Amino acid sequence: MNDSTLVKHYSHGQILDAIRAGITALCKSTDTITIDDLAAVDEFHIGGREATEHLVDQLALAPGNSVLDVGCGLGGTARFVAETCGCRVVGIDLTPEFVKTGQALTSWVGLDDRVTLQQGSALDMPFGAREFDAATMLHLGMNIADKSKLFTEVHRVLKPGCPFGIYDIMRTSDEALDYPVPWAKDQKLCVLGTLGDYRSALHDASFEILHELNRREFAADFFAAMRERMQSAEGPPPLGLHILFGEDAPLKVKNMVGNIAAGRAAPIEVIARTTS
Repeated sequence: MNDSTLVKHYSHGQILDAIRAGITALCKSTDTITIDDLAAVDEFHIGGREATEHLVDQLALAPGNSVLDVGCGLGGTARFVAETCGCRVVGIDLTPEFVKTGQALTSWVGLDDRVTLQQGSALDMPFGAREFDAATMLHLGMNIADKSKLFTEVHRVLKPGCPFGIYDIMRTSDEALDYPVPWAKDQKLCVLGTLGDYRSALHDASFEILHELNRREFAADFFAAMRERMQSAEGPPPLGLHILFGEDAPLKVKNMVGNIAAGRAAPIEVIARTTS
């Protein structure tokens, strides 16, 4: 797929305005909002903040580390790492609107000095060799076919012996998915890989795999809790995934839940390390 098709899929046009409105509905302002308040909308991967914490905790990050967030979206993970771990974080994302919105959110929570977000392709990143001490990638590989090229590029910018934390939705059967899902309106935009594909691509890029974890049960619990909250509330929350997923958000989430429940796909963690 070409980049413009992917950018069009994720672009909303009014994300920042919608988040401002959500903040007002929370009786807060851009001066008082926190990263915890924003987590419901800016950590739009399965499990949200809890999934981020689980992944980041395994990377042994230290204050002052330079961390790269590949496919940073609105920058939620980058801001979490900067604030809780004391790291300097650089995020890169293909979608200009995500980056522009993320830059505003970063300014609102006072993390401009530690978080930099920029637009660009994960397959051709504008960073020097061996520039970072660690990297994260959450829910990106579903839209990138050439995972070997992706991981080779991540390896290029990481220092030797440094961790790379991946949390992606991966294919777990040959059965066709139900669409639309959050990352694709149809199969043309969807390039899910299997865990085996990730293993091969990481090996080819000179990564050593340290740990793997299928988080299907965690996802089921997360969606069950989300459904319970929505049933007990009057309408969607002020800040939430509906802001990013658009009018068909319920259908996208329903299909994603169904695909995971049917064993067609699952969110899977992989912790790897550069070997050279």
